Amino acid sequence: MTGRPVTARRTAGATGLLLVAAAAAWVWVVTRWGGMPAMPGTMGLGLPAFLAVWTLMMAAMMLPATAPVAALYARTLTVHRASHMAVFTVAYLLVWAAAGLPAYALAVGLGRAASLPAGVGTAAAAAVFAVSGVYQLTPLKDRCLARCRSPLGLMLRYASSYPGRSRDLRAGAHHGAFCLGCCWSLMVLLAAFGLMNLWVMVALAAVITSEKLLPAGRLVAHAVGIASLALAVAVVWVPALAPGLTGGGMTGM
Repeated sequence: MTGRPVTARRTAGATGLLLVAAAAAWVWVVTRWGGMPAMPGTMGLGLPAFLAVWTLMMAAMMLPATAPVAALYARTLTVHRASHMAVFTVAYLLVWAAAGLPAYALAVGLGRAASLPAGVGTAAAAAVFAVSGVYQLTPLKDRCLARCRSPLGLMLRYASSYPGRSRDLRAGAHHGAFCLGCCWSLMVLLAAFGLMNLWVMVALAAVITSEKLLPAGRLVAHAVGIASLALAVAVVWVPALAPGLTGGGMTGM
């Protein structure tokens, strides 16, 4: 009778630490990049620096929505919950850090497109919006989102199929893969709006959290998909909608 409240307090404390880590990442992003205009490409960053910035951005945007899952994972264990939760979270972030490699390649390619005549950047922006919008409406998106929204089945799998010391790493990476499958289509929008466009980062973080935690999360995902498809059409007439590719002049904050 007394163990359950203590467990809840300890799990809540560990969840709070994840939220503090997300807040610290946001503070770093705002103070370091807050006044920069939306720029195409990698903003002049080499691959190591890009990956570092990308990982901090992902921590800021993804950890608030992931904290409840990490806390649920910790509750499947009986000892050292905070340390297991930390390893789970690190493995989760490593998946997103690895996603920074194709993100860097995409940013380089789109940055070159933005340096070509204006129509090329506009066409690239329309393609980015269209790809994002179409994926948001696919069954694969729905499947990955369902796993993120109802992770209890995953927790049972981790408990039964992932024994040994590598369990936390494997579980975190496995959940990170589903989360990447769920959210990559939102992250590519940063290429169109500008990598460090802080207003867009805040909006995407809110969308991600809503998709995963709100009862109407699936409807939110579909609404964003339809909005992205609308932007794919609108950007042809209003290129400034995609400042990261057309130089529309929107600032980062």
